[in-house]
Amino acid sequence: MELDVKLNINKLLESPNIVELLEEKDLNTIGYHVINEYNLDKESRSQWEKRVENAMKLALQVSEAKSFPWTNASNIKFPLVTIAALQFHSRAYPALVPSDQIVKVDYDSSMSLDPRASKEIEDRNKRVEKHMSYQLLKQDECWESEMDKVLITVPIVGCAFKKTYWDFNEDHPVSENVLAKDFVVSYWTKNLKDCNRQSHVLYLSVNDVLSRQRRGIWTDDFKIRPQQTIQEGDLGQAQDEAQGVYQPQSDPGTPFEFIEQHRWEDLDGDGFKEPYIITVHKDTRKVVRIVANYFETSIKRNDKNEILNIKPESYFTKYSFIPSPDGGFYDIGFGILLGPLNESINTIINQLVDAGTMANTAGGFLSRGIKIRGGNYNFAPMEWKHVDSTGEDLAKGIYPLPVREPSQVLYTLLTTLVNYGERIVGSTDIMVGENVGQNTPAETSRTMAEQGMKVFAGIFKRTYRALNEEIRKVYRLNQLYLPEETKFAGGGVLATDYQDNSTDI
Repeated sequence: MELDVKLNINKLLESPNIVELLEEKDLNTIGYHVINEYNLDKESRSQWEKRVENAMKLALQVSEAKSFPWTNASNIKFPLVTIAALQFHSRAYPALVPSDQIVKVDYDSSMSLDPRASKEIEDRNKRVEKHMSYQLLKQDECWESEMDKVLITVPIVGCAFKKTYWDFNEDHPVSENVLAKDFVVSYWTKNLKDCNRQSHVLYLSVNDVLSRQRRGIWTDDFKIRPQQTIQEGDLGQAQDEAQGVYQPQSDPGTPFEFIEQHRWEDLDGDGFKEPYIITVHKDTRKVVRIVANYFETSIKRNDKNEILNIKPESYFTKYSFIPSPDGGFYDIGFGILLGPLNESINTIINQLVDAGTMANTAGGFLSRGIKIRGGNYNFAPMEWKHVDSTGEDLAKGIYPLPVREPSQVLYTLLTTLVNYGERIVGSTDIMVGENVGQNTPAETSRTMAEQGMKVFAGIFKRTYRALNEEIRKVYRLNQLYLPEETKFAGGGVLATDYQDNSTDI
């Protein structure tokens, strides 16, 4: 991206909105590249979006009208993915989100730094534990509910994201859930740390836009006009339809759609790109904000004062379920993993139901010699109908369709598929609270339950690792923005308590 204006890096760091420092031509260039590269990233994950669309329909058990083998034929959705997601959520939520303390400090790691000051370090650790747990559970009122959403979304989709930032209106850190459909990177990105650009789709009301403009962090050049219906992608439309949500054709309350892209650009003209956060209105490609995503202390220079490296501030945390074997960024959930198996189970169940329907209600052929009135005949129990033909003529003139009973082979295959699906998700009888047998020894039942829990051990570890990463982002925000001394319900904390690195959190 070639820009006409080259800015001093000190001005870039100090400016609340770099848009005010750039020419209109440069802003148009930036807006074009941001939206164009967002579309490229979205296209790279198109196949993943189709798989997730099918997964959401399975999880939400969306029933769609069928025309084969006849109109409104059976279309049962077996709740294999739904049960799997609920099983994971019911175990992960209480284990990872205790009611009193979220944050803990590794005392051995922190105290080994200076054994002589162990009492002082211990007091500091306790203050940090209480304060950060208070921030997450009390101060950020939505943190627990957002974590709840993550833990129900991850097993279906395969990944979810948390955006952690300092809310200057509320004056405390906030971590909000970001759906995978609204967080767009190239599918072949290795990890967030090395990602060249990360796009977060924002849906903002008129008040949200005006608030940002009046606070001086967005440009006033963006004019608010009546909005049309948001043009969602296939994945967004599928989720809306699955939940029975439909947007009106035109609604003045429809939110504005913005792309907040975290990317690298060379705005000072030294040839080395710096990290910035660029917010663009999707439809008009109007750039409303550019802000540096680094500090002077984040820059590493050589003896010639040339930039060697810049460490950007990290906002997003990825919660992963099962890493994708093809190396893609977006991971695999039960919706994708069990999708083909669930579809096979659905097909067999519907075939059995349709076969039963035909066996109970099948018709046949009538010869011309039968003297009965035309139309359909419905019989109630103990009902007889008069006809003008003899019993012998009826026996000769009526030929029922050769319909067989539902296949026992299909039922056996169905049982096999369901059993293997339950083995994958760990939702066997004992794991869903069912009695495995009256004569089963207690120790045997306990061992079976423990082995069943091990199915999720690796997934719990990944979730725990992501939660640890998110909490360290909160620690970093406290380093940057916490006042000198802060009082809270559990006591008090000092800004100096957060001056060490977060490795022991």
